Amino acid sequence: MMALPAIDLAGPGQELNGPSVAALCLLLVLCVAIAIIDWRHRIIPDGCNAAVAALGLAVAATTGTDRFVSAALQGLLVFALFWSVRRLYRALRPVHGLGLGDVKFMGAAGTWIGLSGVAPLILVACTTALAFIGVEMCRGKTISGRFAIPFGPFLVLGLVVVLGSSLT
Repeated sequence: MMALPAIDLAGPGQELNGPSVAALCLLLVLCVAIAIIDWRHRIIPDGCNAAVAALGLAVAATTGTDRFVSAALQGLLVFALFWSVRRLYRALRPVHGLGLGDVKFMGAAGTWIGLSGVAPLILVACTTALAFIGVEMCRGKTISGRFAIPFGPFLVLGLVVVLGSSLT
């Protein structure tokens, strides 16, 4: 059960239905809000993360009890994984390398993409964040060990790409 994506919006050979499209549109609106807020204020509001998780769980519930339980467990596991990474980094260095909002967002995203979607999401997020840093360096910005960027917009992009690729 854990190898399955948390949510299967359209089964193999099936088209998306109205509620699935509405859920994806609402998720996209939430993701845009999260990206803008995190970019401007370096915080992802708990309410936004809760809404992403609740929407993911609601969509999973419409596909059956097994999918709901799977989505909930995978969201919790993804949260625990990223919370552990945050704690480990903090133990090794005197700063937080990953914001708590980012950790909560990953848990919420886990209800949508499951454990199997985490690696591609992180690949997209890290690649685009590194590209951004490269552009900043080309523009003359000094990059040091204390250089920090809001990671939420890159995580959001990763989620959108992973969900989009699962619909093809």
